Amino acid sequence: MHFTKSLTLTLAVALAAPVAFGQLGIGPIRHSVPSANQQVDTPDTVIAQGFRLKQLAAGVDPLENPSAKITQFGLLADGTRTEPDQNLYLLSSNPGGPTPGYNYGNHFLFQGHENAGDLAYVTRINLDVKDPAHRITLLTPEGADGLTHFNSVDGSTYDPFTNTLLFTQEAGTGGGVFQITATWPPVVTSLDGILGKAGYEGIHPDDRGNLLIIEDSGGSTVNVDPNDPASPKTAKQPNSFVYRFLPYDRKDLTQGGKLQALQVSIHGQPVIFHADDPVGDVFAPQQVDLHKPGTSHHVTWVTIHDTAVDGTDAFDANAAAKAALATPFKRPENAQFLPGSGFRTFFFCPTGDTDATAGAVPALAARGSWGSIFRVDLSRNRNSGTISMFVLGDADHASFDNLTFADPNTLLATEDRGDLLHGQLNQLDSVWAFTVSGFKSAKRFVALGRDATSVAGGEDNEPTGLHVSNGNELTLGQPGTFLNLLFARGFLTRQHGDNVVWEIVKTDD
Repeated sequence: MHFTKSLTLTLAVALAAPVAFGQLGIGPIRHSVPSANQQVDTPDTVIAQGFRLKQLAAGVDPLENPSAKITQFGLLADGTRTEPDQNLYLLSSNPGGPTPGYNYGNHFLFQGHENAGDLAYVTRINLDVKDPAHRITLLTPEGADGLTHFNSVDGSTYDPFTNTLLFTQEAGTGGGVFQITATWPPVVTSLDGILGKAGYEGIHPDDRGNLLIIEDSGGSTVNVDPNDPASPKTAKQPNSFVYRFLPYDRKDLTQGGKLQALQVSIHGQPVIFHADDPVGDVFAPQQVDLHKPGTSHHVTWVTIHDTAVDGTDAFDANAAAKAALATPFKRPENAQFLPGSGFRTFFFCPTGDTDATAGAVPALAARGSWGSIFRVDLSRNRNSGTISMFVLGDADHASFDNLTFADPNTLLATEDRGDLLHGQLNQLDSVWAFTVSGFKSAKRFVALGRDATSVAGGEDNEPTGLHVSNGNELTLGQPGTFLNLLFARGFLTRQHGDNVVWEIVKTDD
């Protein structure tokens, strides 16, 4: 461990955490913003009483080490907005940087940028640095050919076993996972032959070095009324999977391992993908059962690729999951382990159809058209368990995207409704706070506004990068533990437009 504060005291307090939830994370969240902002003009972003948003970076901020095409935090040299996505907070003793001998501090916030054109990249905000000339560091400049060869960089995590940063690319069969060393100069390694290529987003390690990976790949669309070919064709076929990777050597992912996908069985039959019947998949009775609150169903992991058997050539993970009869979902975007569950419970959130013409159909709403949040509880050996519906979305709680825990009993979820749904309902995105146990409630934690830059560009803002962590490097202190919430900090990005990164700061009620 590079950076600690009295490890003995930290562990002692963390072990006492179950009786002191209010002392962990950025919670509790006692108040709610009464309504979402309308899609009119440029309303301010509103956060619940007891909190404020402190700006850490914006798209126009300079990079310490600009390259020819990547010159500012959220802008290419030609003015293209690069959409910083999920945030990753890490504490480390001075890892170095492009300026030899410079003290970059101990607190860092990393972002993958979601633009395309082989020019997506990764940045590091040096939170202890005040000098704007050294405040933000570019980790992946373009190569000699003028390209980074990354696209739609989205999810991120720190792997304490490999001491590397893992980033995902939400780019379908062009996507995948790559790792970057945590110290300077960064060394980048592709994992396409280990984890496969898919539209990956959320990625999270457990305490055994296994990786939970979430895929967001949109499916075929079908008519919202299967008996009326003139009805809107806006209902999406479930086409994305939840994955688990079991490495052979948890300290070196390049040594390979087994990639698995989640399979749900209902009434003894697995819920699977049918390439020749998208309408049947969308309107399957199993989908009603799967999304019915108060019920649970059996899950297991099915192996879809084993490097010891299948080799280490790049492969299509989505196709492999379908061939192995894994269960598809409607565009899951992220997941989080429940703090204190021993990494046996996690939540994940399919975004759904993001179109009111689909959500307004009761048969589709009952099948997760507005989005949903699932809870998975694994057995002691973590190889099987149950899945249950935690939140079934509706017009007011819709299109869930990023997840994080504000405290051990409060799950935060962003919305990514998209401009179409914003206009259909005249409602911009929110960030929701859901209690996990005891008396369950939903509070609107943030009502996102939109900036003039996004309006001028014809694209609304989106809340993303929602992340609560203390940046712990310990294997026993990663997200999903009480220790990770001790002295934790919260972060949020308002993507598109000005591309602003905020810290969520507690205030006096």
